Amino acid sequence: MSDSPTRRHFLASSAASATGFGMFNILGARTSRAMVAPLSALKTPVVGLIGAGGMGRANTNVFMDHKVPVAAVCDVDASHAGAAADEIEKKQGKRPEIYKDFRKLLERQDLDAVIIGTPDHWHALPCIHAAEAKKDMYLEKPISHDIHEARTMAAACAQHGRVVQVGTWQRSTADFVAALDYVRSGKLGRIVMARAWKTDEANVGKGQVQDPPKELDYDFWVGPAEFVPYKGNNCHYNWRWFWNTAAGMTGDWGVHMIDIALLGLGKGGDDVALPLEAYNDGGKFAFPDDDRTTPDTQLAVLKYPNAVLQWETNRRPIDGEHDNGTQFIAENGNTVTVWRGGWSIKTKDNQDIEKPANPEGMNGLNAHVRNFLDCVENRQQPRSNIASMAKTTIVCHLINASYLAGGPVRFNPEKLDIEGEAGKTTLAYRRNYRAPWTLPSYA
Repeated sequence: MSDSPTRRHFLASSAASATGFGMFNILGARTSRAMVAPLSALKTPVVGLIGAGGMGRANTNVFMDHKVPVAAVCDVDASHAGAAADEIEKKQGKRPEIYKDFRKLLERQDLDAVIIGTPDHWHALPCIHAAEAKKDMYLEKPISHDIHEARTMAAACAQHGRVVQVGTWQRSTADFVAALDYVRSGKLGRIVMARAWKTDEANVGKGQVQDPPKELDYDFWVGPAEFVPYKGNNCHYNWRWFWNTAAGMTGDWGVHMIDIALLGLGKGGDDVALPLEAYNDGGKFAFPDDDRTTPDTQLAVLKYPNAVLQWETNRRPIDGEHDNGTQFIAENGNTVTVWRGGWSIKTKDNQDIEKPANPEGMNGLNAHVRNFLDCVENRQQPRSNIASMAKTTIVCHLINASYLAGGPVRFNPEKLDIEGEAGKTTLAYRRNYRAPWTLPSYA
């Protein structure tokens, strides 16, 4: 995972073979230059922003730190669009054009790439239409609202040869890169268990049905999701905790922490280890009376041939110290634990083992954006490319499918799909789009 010759090699390695997804393979973790459409004489790409909330604006600011011009902003909330345009104008000296409909923004011929920072239920359509418009993408995580969307998005981006960096910037963060390098080196020993966790303190309270703010086109904001009345606590930011618009803590943070576990159990590079079965149980135990629909307390187990992966959310971190993290346990009892802010190697008796030095230049979001911009220019696949991150996202949705189905759900890694019927009728697997919105067919 470091910027070593090995790292560069896997980013440019061989094209994947055809699979059940037609001629475009989203199962293969590696994608060659030939799979990515060329971009003629590009030096610095011109970008547009779709979704100007907190993460959209944060990402855009980092792009401008890299001297990337931002020519357009789109949001269905005029106050968000205006605030983003003000920030961009102040920083780059030129005001971007504002749009409400992302399709109008994508018609612009001067845009080489787009930043997609919309809520989860609005990732699929902008992504697919951006691919069709030959735009590269910096796409916020999790890539999709459900398994079917993830498969479709990855297939569309492969067909249209796009460079897509997903916003899982831990893949560009020194502590996580060093911890993964150590685990994959075999020095820790054979891994028999991985743990990933995040504390959950999201209490959205009780809301009252009310008219949405005049600057918000709420019907457009709901988009392909089921229409539910606006309450104030089910829209901006809090959409994360409702099945209708997101995937709860498993989608919000699990896609970060579970991703590290899957990479550590994988074969190297951007390969993630796919499970054979998932079981997830829990409920709304900490905040039983608030309006959120996703669980605040849960324990999930993913089954592998020779290991298990545990995902947990509750009110207290499982290591008693860090409110987020991923841990690898070897057959000898030694562990590698990594969290946002550090990592450790310990013996089974909890004694520290000396760590190797962290790689240089891997400073998180800044390095992640730089990696994307480099790949836009050289047409290689970035660290968090959509083919790899589709798999991690699907694993997170698989966990949620088990919770919603009330029992274990089997998984076929070769087909990248649920095996059997259990889980397939859940919102984590597939949703019916609300008219007039439709999901294009690719996968």
